[in-house]
Amino acid sequence: MNFKNIRLLIEYDGTGFAGWQTQPHKRTVQETIEQILCRITQEKIHLIGASRTDAGVHALGQAANFQTRSRVTCDKLLIALNGLLPPDIAVREVRNVSRFHANKDARRKTYRYLVWNGPVRNALMRDRAWHVWTPLNLTAMRKGAGHLLGRHDFSAFRGTRSDTKTSVRRIYQINIGRGARTAPLQITVTGNGFLKYMVRNIVGTLVEVGKGRLQPEDIRRILRSKDRKKAGMTAPAFGLYLLKVRY
Repeated sequence: MNFKNIRLLIEYDGTGFAGWQTQPHKRTVQETIEQILCRITQEKIHLIGASRTDAGVHALGQAANFQTRSRVTCDKLLIALNGLLPPDIAVREVRNVSRFHANKDARRKTYRYLVWNGPVRNALMRDRAWHVWTPLNLTAMRKGAGHLLGRHDFSAFRGTRSDTKTSVRRIYQINIGRGARTAPLQITVTGNGFLKYMVRNIVGTLVEVGKGRLQPEDIRRILRSKDRKKAGMTAPAFGLYLLKVRY
């Protein structure tokens, strides 16, 4: 019997995980799902994810795929997965696909970062959004974000331990706003790919612009410097969400 290629659409609360990728002696999303898939299929499963989200980062639209010889249908697999997985992971969709690689075939990824901007913290958002009590100038933040659009070397916004061969990425869109006055601020970034901590470093720098500690034009200078020390802090992981992956 030939292998089937199965595509999953996954959401998870990253609070209790050390990230997506399997790591020794740590609870990860990838290994947790793989273990359940092994129970269902009675096979050794290797799950490929679209994005290696960091510890504490959430996902609403993580894509993944794996190969199996199991005869379990997609409908039954969906029910079985959600019945056996822990409550902080849910599989939203299971599809049988032909040629598909969750990581290599990805063309665009969209992340959203939530900032609770107000003088009083929100207890229900403590693991969901970064509390910034200083009022933020959204107009200035949008102007600063405009300098990041396009294809650039994002060395100034990469993590210090990033092991990628190139720091060149393309950002297609950055939207900054909130749906309602009582809702958290949303910073949504779409690009062809992201370096380690890149979105969180961008958010931390834009917040500095919003506070008035940096001017919008400083973003261009920071970008051209390729110096991580010139950019802002790394925003906390718990405010970041992998929103969707496009193929």
